[in-house]
Amino acid sequence: MTHHPRTDVLVVGSGIMGSLVARLLRESDPALHITMADGGAPIGGTPGRHLHDLDDPDLWSRYNEKVATGIQGMYTGAEVVREVADSLTGLTPGMFHALAFGQDAEAMPQAALAWNAGGMGVHWTAATPGPAKEEVFDFGDPDTWAADLDTARRLLAVTTAPIGPTKVGALVLDVLRRRYGGIGPADRDPQPMPMAVTPTPSGPMPRTAPGTIFPALAAGGDPAFTLLTGTLVTALLRDAGRVTGARLRHVADGTECELRADTVVVCADALRTPQLLYASGIRPEALGRHLNEHAFVTARVLLDLDRFGLDVDALPLPRPGEFSTDSLWLPCNGPAQPFHGQIMNRTYVDEGGRPLAHSVGLSLYVPVESRPENRLAFSATETDLAGMPRIRVEFGYSDTDRTLIHRALDEVRSVAEEFGPFDPVTESAVLPPGSSLHLTGTVRAGVTDDGTSVVDPDGRVWGFDNLYLAGNGVVPTAMAANVTLTGAVTAVRAARAVTRTHLNHPRGTAQ
Repeated sequence: MTHHPRTDVLVVGSGIMGSLVARLLRESDPALHITMADGGAPIGGTPGRHLHDLDDPDLWSRYNEKVATGIQGMYTGAEVVREVADSLTGLTPGMFHALAFGQDAEAMPQAALAWNAGGMGVHWTAATPGPAKEEVFDFGDPDTWAADLDTARRLLAVTTAPIGPTKVGALVLDVLRRRYGGIGPADRDPQPMPMAVTPTPSGPMPRTAPGTIFPALAAGGDPAFTLLTGTLVTALLRDAGRVTGARLRHVADGTECELRADTVVVCADALRTPQLLYASGIRPEALGRHLNEHAFVTARVLLDLDRFGLDVDALPLPRPGEFSTDSLWLPCNGPAQPFHGQIMNRTYVDEGGRPLAHSVGLSLYVPVESRPENRLAFSATETDLAGMPRIRVEFGYSDTDRTLIHRALDEVRSVAEEFGPFDPVTESAVLPPGSSLHLTGTVRAGVTDDGTSVVDPDGRVWGFDNLYLAGNGVVPTAMAANVTLTGAVTAVRAARAVTRTHLNHPRGTAQ
């Protein structure tokens, strides 16, 4: 693809949020020139293709061995790596701990960065549960929120019950429904986990990824789209209340250039989006503050087959290419049931493929108070591996958070004991902060420019006409559930606002 010295819209980041913005912009205007820049390179031969769906057996097995744990932070390796890598050019495309990237992230030691084309969107488990009332940020317009959420579901290709329930999964759901059914509306009862996958009659089900959301990212064929991989956006260029473009650095050789743009949409994740704004001298009071991530309580219990009248030979096996037999969802339902539950079950087999036992994987996500003192602080003098302002993570749990975490531990023990013998000391844990990779709030949205938000409800940065942000960092609410579907609403809003701007103004107005 040819690099142009100017573009109508520059999208920073090629992950799910960036691909959603590009897809919606393209649907609105087939001729709009979109340039997408990402510092990472593709994993495998196709940019933005999910690792679950790669043809490379080695890459496929490495991903699926890690994702089978059900713990997002494990994608980066179980060991917390504190040594900073030697250089960006020496990094193999993939996920890296923020510590290894040179950030001061001891307060959130499992926080990680995707350093590859497609971002976290080629790694994610594709779970897309809908948000509960407390997680919704409709800013007084519930109808538009509902429509935007439907658009996000459509673009992510959300399927309501792709993995299970098997016969054993139905027994697990029966237990969960007996405990939690009726707490809220019927659509919030325990149920199969909605996932962004394409159902198939047999074999593995393809995951939604940036290259499926916006096919031109993976396959090309769009003359008005330019993908720049291995190209780091180091600063946004400004003129009064407008951005005029960006400074780009080619990672391979360090050369720099400038790209003019009529509009910029930054979708670089909850760490690097505020980092880029800070590096560009855009430093509102709320930048980096209200860093949030639900606490992650995890457990696994072996199903007592005698208790449920099951024969070991009748245990379900996952379909070829999948890593669990059932993926189930316990929705949060307000104060009476404040936890989001993700239940991933699997059957263990011997070397000959004969079933040995079945485990119920229980994860509870615990909402954490949104507080300004939980934040990212950016250094004015120190830089990270990419030469960007070094990030210091300041994060801790409040007394209210700790009380709720203890309640979740009690809850997971009580639920696990319904399925079989359970030792909470060895079979459950509160994982280190960052383990879910569901970071939010660092460039949060709000209705007024009062110092508590970075963008307006459309994702437009306060004080700028043509700078927009999208992604999980924009989410202003304390989330219990997986954040991708909810975060996708911010991409839908930003794309609509950019479309409206470009319909009202001619192209080529960048100075």
